[in-house]
Amino acid sequence: MPGSSPTPVGVAATVQQPAAEAETRTTVQEPGNRLVAQRGLFRGPDPVCPDDLYLQVEQGNAVRERQRLVVHAGSAVTTDTYFGRFPASYWQRWTVVNEVDVELTLTGSGRVALVASDPAGETRVIAARELTGLRREPVTLTAALDKFVDGGFLWLEITTGDEELEVEQLRWTVSAPEKLRPTSVVICTFNRADDCTRTLQSLGRDPESLAVLESIFVVDQGTDTVDSREAFPEIQRTLGDRLRYIQQPNLGGAGGFGRGMYEVTEHGAADANVLLMDDDVLCEPEIAIRLTAFANRTTEPTIVGGQMLRLLHPTVLLAGAEYADFAQLIPGKVVKGALNDVDLLAEELDDDGVPTGRVNRGDRRVDADYNAWWSCLIPAEVVGAVGLPLPLFFQWDDVEYGYRARANGFATVTLPGAGLWHADFDWKDLDKWNEYFAVRNALIVSALHAEIEPKQIARVLLSRISRNLLSMEYGLAATLIKSMGDFLKGPDFLHDGGAAAAKEIRELRSAYPDTVMHPASEVPGIKAGAVPIVQAGATPSHARLVLLKRLVHLAMGRTTHQLGAVTRKDATWWHLSQFDTVVVTDGSQEGVRLRKRDRAVTIELGKEAARLVRRLVSELPRLREEYRAAVPSLVSRENWRRLYDL
Repeated sequence: MPGSSPTPVGVAATVQQPAAEAETRTTVQEPGNRLVAQRGLFRGPDPVCPDDLYLQVEQGNAVRERQRLVVHAGSAVTTDTYFGRFPASYWQRWTVVNEVDVELTLTGSGRVALVASDPAGETRVIAARELTGLRREPVTLTAALDKFVDGGFLWLEITTGDEELEVEQLRWTVSAPEKLRPTSVVICTFNRADDCTRTLQSLGRDPESLAVLESIFVVDQGTDTVDSREAFPEIQRTLGDRLRYIQQPNLGGAGGFGRGMYEVTEHGAADANVLLMDDDVLCEPEIAIRLTAFANRTTEPTIVGGQMLRLLHPTVLLAGAEYADFAQLIPGKVVKGALNDVDLLAEELDDDGVPTGRVNRGDRRVDADYNAWWSCLIPAEVVGAVGLPLPLFFQWDDVEYGYRARANGFATVTLPGAGLWHADFDWKDLDKWNEYFAVRNALIVSALHAEIEPKQIARVLLSRISRNLLSMEYGLAATLIKSMGDFLKGPDFLHDGGAAAAKEIRELRSAYPDTVMHPASEVPGIKAGAVPIVQAGATPSHARLVLLKRLVHLAMGRTTHQLGAVTRKDATWWHLSQFDTVVVTDGSQEGVRLRKRDRAVTIELGKEAARLVRRLVSELPRLREEYRAAVPSLVSRENWRRLYDL
């Protein structure tokens, strides 16, 4: 709080019980009790959340609140929506549950139908009830989970005639286990105090979601701290002894999330779940209920991940399920058949791009290789078996953990309908300091979990650096070169958890003017009115030939345009390589970068890249063995205890 003395690094900043001493919220279930698998919600937790992701009015009118719905006379509504559907296929495939109940409290008259889909999106009615003159009476419809292995969802369709129908307390329930495993949320934050504060407030405003949470760990690694915010005392009062606020040196996402995993499992809590969650999300608190319920009913301990909706485009789902392409060093590839960056309210297209007449839903069940840590639940058994995160600092730590768990027999399920909103990735520019970690860690994770030919990896890196040099992204090229050089140092380089590398890469990049973003109206040395926008031509049909041609032109000092401005969309290597000087819009749309052709720097960086690529080809087989041998020590509690200085 403002004016308070600083809290010593590495200790709890709030006066709360240690996790081991807090009263457990694990509960023993009475026979016949039901577990809430998901709630029926009719609008989001924030006004910016699109209502139609929760419920759609197909005819007439309806009044919707968060958990109350009034369907006017002569109207029809459906919960065949992203948050309204029940993922029957995933429950049949991965859990011990064989049927689900839909429980509602109803007032008035109307028809309620329980509808199912199959993998192809074809629908069938499972059960229906005609209801008249009800006064806050409970109604239950039941569906067997027996025809959904390859895909299919369940939802409700409600219609009214001459009278209205009021719906309250809509719940999808399943048989409960004898003992409910509690969940602890872990939020890692670094100088995003306002974002983190909003996330904590969102959780605190939803008592039902809060009820499934044992603890909420906030691991604050920044200098602009969460406890300095005016709202923090109220957050403390609302969350009570659930809140565990920890300050520590910046060890990146791996160190922050790993600290929460460490604390939750430190005293042998074998029946706990750890729900990792980014700080900069618009949180749908319902995610805690859905992930916790699913994890409580899986046949074996299973990582259960949430999905990401785009914060700037809130009806768009990023990916239905993901895997990593180790040959291309690319994470976040979308599993075949999964929804891929689609507007959930737009019309679905077939393989030929023809509208199908249905909105995007994704009825097929798809299996993920890993789930990103914007929201991901990890059972304590997994942590106990495979260890804590690899100290990669930033980027690929979630990918590596998912593949390590997979190699040890633990599946990852990305659960549809368990989503929250996260900042759009394509509104960021790759030319940032953290691209060092993206490339270095990709090399490490590929070495650990794949057997890719060294020459293939070398081609990918050389191609990327060549494109950077052609685009006059000298700082980015230097960033990639350093990432490759540090990978070649071997696993001992990870000893400090990445703190030194984070400092070094910032210092390295500061030597390259092209890494600096300027206001669009104040580009140094350039008069705004003198810079014409030059649009790009068509994408080359033979990219490699064009790349070779551009490299020859570069060697000869030939360009097409002396000066120009290029939009983010047109900022491709084949276009930028035709300029002497170019003003390029940054991916964030917050400013521009000034890039100037420098033949000497190009040659210097090109030679260094070629030297390291040759080393990579010859040394990669040995490095694979070294990194793999180092993993048990790097992910051990002892190593992280040392890094946390505990």
